[in-house]
Amino acid sequence: QVRLVESGGGLVQAGGSLRLSCAASGITLSNYTVGWYRQAPGFQRASVATITSGGSTNYIDFVKGRFTISRDNAKNTVYLQMNSLQPEDTAVYYCKASRVELIVDYWGQGTQVTVSS
Repeated sequence: QVRLVESGGGLVQAGGSLRLSCAASGITLSNYTVGWYRQAPGFQRASVATITSGGSTNYIDFVKGRFTISRDNAKNTVYLQMNSLQPEDTAVYYCKASRVELIVDYWGQGTQVTVSS
């Protein structure tokens, strides 16, 4: 059974930092493209950052220079380091593991990030 578990969310003041973790079981995360997504109340879920199996990364413009996505293959975990957080970053953050050739997507349950001004 495949399971993705996000952790590391919480309440932080503007300008602060958090590190989110996405730990996988049942799959080898390094074989997947992993993305962090977020969904704020009243908005659709949207991609924030992705890392491919080859290690290439991509970010939305709003978080470039503030967020860093990385993976620890030994721990089967992908991280999202978030610095200089702003109230606009408040959302539930989800991770997704995808393999296009297998036509599969696995989602975690989400972790809440709240940034106070």
